[in-house]
Amino acid sequence: MSEQRRSFIGKMIAGFAALPLLGATGSKQKHSSEEKEEEKMKNIIKRTRALGFQWETADPFLFCVHHEDKYPAGNEEMAPDPESLKGRHIGQDFILKDGWRMYHGSTIPGFPGHPHRGFETITVVREGVVDHADSTGAAGRYGNGDVQWMTAGKGVQHSEMFPLIHSDKGNDMELFQIWLNLPKKSKMVEPHFKMLWQEDLPIVSLDQDRVRIEVIAGKINSQLAPSPPPNSWASDEENAVGVFNIHLDPDGSFELGAAGEGINRTVYYYEGNDLAIGEEMIPH
Repeated sequence: MSEQRRSFIGKMIAGFAALPLLGATGSKQKHSSEEKEEEKMKNIIKRTRALGFQWETADPFLFCVHHEDKYPAGNEEMAPDPESLKGRHIGQDFILKDGWRMYHGSTIPGFPGHPHRGFETITVVREGVVDHADSTGAAGRYGNGDVQWMTAGKGVQHSEMFPLIHSDKGNDMELFQIWLNLPKKSKMVEPHFKMLWQEDLPIVSLDQDRVRIEVIAGKINSQLAPSPPPNSWASDEENAVGVFNIHLDPDGSFELGAAGEGINRTVYYYEGNDLAIGEEMIPH
């Protein structure tokens, strides 16, 4: 899977979100359809930012981070050799050393028990596995294309650890974690989590299969993602929340239809050689 993914010329993950509609339509200046189309093409990209470890998001998204670590083979504890931990800031190891980080883990990499409240986490695991356990009594292992969608609501404590399950080869890990705000009415709901298994996520193929879009939330054309948790901002179709992973082969092209008023769209170009949006080349 990894080798195939890295053959793509351009990759994007896009998060689309809705904002409340504010203002009065009657106060807007009217333009001809031709003028509107010209203005739209001029303003197709509002801002361009370089990607770091944590990615800038737009309301109601709060946070997005891309983890990519090339972990070594694991020992009998599914952990790296203790010798390889020397010189690291154990408990706060966020500096990439030898291609990987321990994060807050001391033996196994990852994030031991910590609290969340008032928002949701969407964890998209592209490669590797995650061991999840939480204060509701839920626990499990998922990865290699699976997605976990957790509603923290009135509060939950959970852990996310990255066990090194292979003892005879490296343990590559790649995941995205996205934080999505909860509507005011849902801030104190009961915690809830849902698994979106890799085999249940729709893949939309376009442009003679040169474009493949994984639909994690929302819809592309008529293809709907699995339903989100019931109290999520994404559970109301009027909010037009969407999360997509878009793969483009060389010369592949994809046109995303116009969004409704008040909708923010963010494209994260995280791997590839060349990407054009409209007439603008996006640096990588």
